[in-house]
Amino acid sequence: MNVDDLLRDTLREQAAEQPPAGPGFADWVLAVRRRRRTRQLVAVVVATVAVVALAVGVPRLSSGKDDVRPTGVVDRENTSAHADQSPPRELIAAGRTALAAYYIPTTVRKSATEKVTERTYWLFDRTSGTYVKAPKWSVVAVAPGMRTAAVLERTLPASRIGLLDLATGEVKRWFPVTHKVGGLSFSADGRKLVATTYTYNPDATFQPADPNVGEPDKPSSRTGFYIFDVASGKSTWGGVAAGGERADGVSTSVNNRQDFAFTSDDRHVWAGILSDDVNKLFYDSTGAEVPAPEDGSTYLVWYITAGLSPDGKHVAGDFAGQTWTTSSYVIDSATGEKTEIHGQELLAWADDRSLIAWDTGKGEGAGKSEFHQRLVLVTIGSDKEVPLSGFLGGSTDVSAGRWKPVFAQR
Repeated sequence: MNVDDLLRDTLREQAAEQPPAGPGFADWVLAVRRRRRTRQLVAVVVATVAVVALAVGVPRLSSGKDDVRPTGVVDRENTSAHADQSPPRELIAAGRTALAAYYIPTTVRKSATEKVTERTYWLFDRTSGTYVKAPKWSVVAVAPGMRTAAVLERTLPASRIGLLDLATGEVKRWFPVTHKVGGLSFSADGRKLVATTYTYNPDATFQPADPNVGEPDKPSSRTGFYIFDVASGKSTWGGVAAGGERADGVSTSVNNRQDFAFTSDDRHVWAGILSDDVNKLFYDSTGAEVPAPEDGSTYLVWYITAGLSPDGKHVAGDFAGQTWTTSSYVIDSATGEKTEIHGQELLAWADDRSLIAWDTGKGEGAGKSEFHQRLVLVTIGSDKEVPLSGFLGGSTDVSAGRWKPVFAQR
């Protein structure tokens, strides 16, 4: 395995949260190699941001979809950077996007054979201008405008979804569900929510009591997804089988956590799969598979969270590492042409040409390790990086000081 292969696997694993939550770097690297050999990626995918539908007659909390947000070129006036803070204490933002929350994952052993990755969240509080700890929730999803969040209680999967008013910190309404929920994702227009359903905690991993036996074969408990209409509170559920093989020979196996998200036009949902031939699959509201939208979605990489640019002209791609030691590809959504850009992992679009990314950065502490990263602002065609946060702690012990960002449109 060369360095490029290891870094690409790192992005997949970081998107799934398991490596940062692991007990140590050496154990994690061995686990990566073992998973590559067995093709059993036991991990969890980053929970995506969302808000739930409101029932009829309940006062509607703002989804933020009508807010006026900065557009165009990112400049100093709409960038809030704190390069000396990690984890951040004050708002980090660039262009249309802000760090709405962050969480720190920790691994809790439940038994001799089961471990669970649990998250502790900090939410941005407009009144104090700081991030405030919110230990009640296992999953937090922030809606556009950063006024409302959907929350799940500590035990996953959850039988109800809370709608949290971020101004008051109060849950305005609980939404019970028949199929228990473990993941949430908000549509781009703020009108819909997709909630991924599981029968077992998607953040659990398993190992045999005898370490010499190897990793057990534990299929994902994912069952499908709800799609909620935010205004009316109406929802539908679509069942999607996790695992198996299609008639064309493509494996549909997924990670323990493999959440659904909306396509850019909000008409369908999609999720990654563990297959060399097909990276992802798309579904309608009933759970039936549909073709990829003709908007560049065919180039999406499920573990790269930035996705399509706001204008739909570019897709955030995988690790490149060609021109620069840490760099990524940006893909032309019409032609598939790749362009290298600074940034080890592309996280969110700040505008049509700039992104927030993890990178090892420049200057003091830069390049210390491929795991010693900070948030930076990078731009297509530019050699400049703008530091937004301080460096993550723990360059060799990846479980130390590894906070995870949750972005939202502001």
